[in-house]
Amino acid sequence: MLRFVLIRLGRALLTVMLVVTFAFVVLRLSGDPALLIMGVEASPDAIVAFRKAWGLDDPLWLQYLNYFTAIGQGELGLSMRDGRPALDLVLERIPATLALTIPALALKLGIGVPAGIYAALHRDSPIDRMVMVTAVAGFTVPSFVLGLVLVLIFSVQLGWLPSGGQEGWRHAILPVLTLGIGGAAVLARFTRSAMLEVLGQPYMRTASAKGAPWAVAIRGHALPNAAIPIVTIIGFMVGNLIAGAVVVESVFSWPGIGRLLVVSVASRDLAVVQCILLLVAVTMVTSNVTVDLLYGALDPRLRHSAGTGRH
Repeated sequence: MLRFVLIRLGRALLTVMLVVTFAFVVLRLSGDPALLIMGVEASPDAIVAFRKAWGLDDPLWLQYLNYFTAIGQGELGLSMRDGRPALDLVLERIPATLALTIPALALKLGIGVPAGIYAALHRDSPIDRMVMVTAVAGFTVPSFVLGLVLVLIFSVQLGWLPSGGQEGWRHAILPVLTLGIGGAAVLARFTRSAMLEVLGQPYMRTASAKGAPWAVAIRGHALPNAAIPIVTIIGFMVGNLIAGAVVVESVFSWPGIGRLLVVSVASRDLAVVQCILLLVAVTMVTSNVTVDLLYGALDPRLRHSAGTGRH
């Protein structure tokens, strides 16, 4: 078990380092922050002074070394736009993002899992076909399109809900629906597929042949064995809580981390972008490690395979 955990943690650390390295290199090759922040009207001397003050005139390898040294000391840099610590700017936006993503995650789970299970247990019924059509539609429609459609219907035509901003709980309804509907559709589709695969296994027929009530067979055999692929999707959704809000927050002018990321990328505010990407990477990797550990609890064969080095 210890080796199983250490292998997962080692892979998680390597993944975070690769993500941070990729973001570091891409951000510095995509444009000059000095020109974007100070503007084209700034004098050449001012541009040179800005680059020197922020270490942008150092070789790329030295900037990279300084960045990782600072991370090791708990320093994530200062915002080039206002001079405040990047971490403070990001932490200020987390409550607003969680105010959307946590209710949206609850909506995904509350609709997607029961709908997928019910559709699988009533295969080829009208409800099953309706669930699958809805799932395909929710899966294929981009979140920004869905958000704009909801604004058009509920804000422009009906006037029931505000179209943007953060001034009360009513402002959160449309963003939460936008985030939740697509995820619920994906979860319903995967839950149905997982349940159908399990229902066709020999042990389900054996349980039925032994006289076990169908409800008992579902609870005792089908649901536990279908849990692994369902847990995988849920883990991905949890890890994607922050990154998944980028588009929706921009559509609804919601002052969360996603909107801060868009603004910071546009202005090449390197420290803030790197801080957000580091937070996203850590969140997703932590979620994936948790899912891996749950795999070991749900199916001991996986834990044994990892512990002996077999795959």
